[in-house]
Amino acid sequence: MTTTARRRAFDAALAALVIGVELGVSLAHARWNGHLQSRPAPFGIVLLIAGGAALLPRRRYPGAVLWIVLGTTLGASALGAKFVWPALIVAFFTAVLRGRRWAAIASLVVGYGIAVWQSSLVFALLLAAGLVTMLSVAELSRAWSASAAADRRGREEAVRRQASEERLAIARDLHDVVAHSISVINVQANTALHLMDRRPEQARQALTAIREVSGQALAELGAVLGALRDAGGSGSGGAPLAPAPGVARLDELAARARSAGFAVSVAAEGEVRALPAGVDAAAYRIVQEALTNTVRHSGGRTASVRLSYEAGDLVIEVDDDGPGGCGGTGSPPTRGVTGGSAPGGNRGVAGMGERARALGGTLTAGPRPGGGFRVLARLPT
Repeated sequence: MTTTARRRAFDAALAALVIGVELGVSLAHARWNGHLQSRPAPFGIVLLIAGGAALLPRRRYPGAVLWIVLGTTLGASALGAKFVWPALIVAFFTAVLRGRRWAAIASLVVGYGIAVWQSSLVFALLLAAGLVTMLSVAELSRAWSASAAADRRGREEAVRRQASEERLAIARDLHDVVAHSISVINVQANTALHLMDRRPEQARQALTAIREVSGQALAELGAVLGALRDAGGSGSGGAPLAPAPGVARLDELAARARSAGFAVSVAAEGEVRALPAGVDAAAYRIVQEALTNTVRHSGGRTASVRLSYEAGDLVIEVDDDGPGGCGGTGSPPTRGVTGGSAPGGNRGVAGMGERARALGGTLTAGPRPGGGFRVLARLPT
């Protein structure tokens, strides 16, 4: 049963209950008194039924339903009905909870004025106290309902935000894994095609590198997709298909870039120490994307990776010797933070920046004054 159907069923049951209680008490009152004169007039009974039935559309038309029920309640009371207030109380609370506060207060004033006309002072005071109490309870209920709705919206927004952040993280991981591996494979494939006839041994080495890189890429893709399946609730709990990315595996990245014909060096400065898992993974992915851009766009032949372990930060610096930092395309924006004419170049730099900012760090990328291109990241540890 849908939420709308459940609400309609509840409203119908509530209307039937109110009608039954009002009719039962009014008719029982006449029987207890022992004479028919205290029995409500037939039209009073009709008004009781009409007032209860009017509660059916109370959620959609709370203000109109309140005034209709107020009229039937006052009419039924004038015609001898003795227990006429349940429908009016339900309509009043609905109006307050649905934001018709001024209509609810106005109905109290009108109903009070008619009810105390030519009545005793004691009755007027007691009725006023009861109505003020009812209004206070309704306001408290409205405040609680609004707070609960705000909390529910906050939780839903948090869930949506978390899902969006997880999608971005997965997209970055997939981009880093695919772009890096495909770049190396592309370079090696071109080498193999170029040397296949003249230098078959070197072509064989290139094809061997393609096999190794593609196998590593498949393992990393399997790890990312496995994490996605686990996050989706499969609960497989199996071992990861590839080691977790981290600075301890930077030599593997350098080896892949070397297989594509780049001379890559990796060095560390300062006291090497264990890093938090998030910083460790982000450092690996930043270096991976930087080397990918070097292989694809730099036009140079050498690159260096330097990690500096400072007191509270890890500083990552990746330099290459591309001509003028132009990425080999003749235009500096190719690999810049804001540019991106090369396929995937802008997306990769943006992804590196997102990783750094997510950890409270910074990242800059651009041409070096003396030539070449530099990616510089600072990640708090």
